[in-house]
Amino acid sequence: MKRRYPEPPGRRSGFTLIELLVVLMILGLLAGLVGPRVLQYLGGAKSDTAQLQIEEFGAGLDLFHLEVGRYPSTDEGLEALAKSPPGVQNWNGPYIKKKDVPTDPWGNPYVYKYPGDNGDYDLYSLGRDNADGGEGEDADVVSW
Repeated sequence: MKRRYPEPPGRRSGFTLIELLVVLMILGLLAGLVGPRVLQYLGGAKSDTAQLQIEEFGAGLDLFHLEVGRYPSTDEGLEALAKSPPGVQNWNGPYIKKKDVPTDPWGNPYVYKYPGDNGDYDLYSLGRDNADGGEGEDADVVSW
């Protein structure tokens, strides 16, 4: 098929190799500058989610305490908020919205201890590294 208006000689449509390399370099620079910021916000969001879940568990533990007269033992754990422990009178749960106790945002179980060292009970997540202490995303998220 012939074109109605032929192109001027020596002129071709498309991008040159230099133009493509410049565009790729700009995209690489943008990804290098923006990528770490996005990952930083993602890590902070997981810590915030863990804090919100701990607060939800705290409300459920307080309801359990009001109805049963005590907090769940360490052995009963947070499962007592979802399912009635054996031999417990006045349990009127579940005290959390989920059928099963969720793990923290990093996939690790929450640590629950009653009686606690820092209050009536201790409830915390060990963070991304699943070890005591840490900084940033590895920091513990605690209820006290």
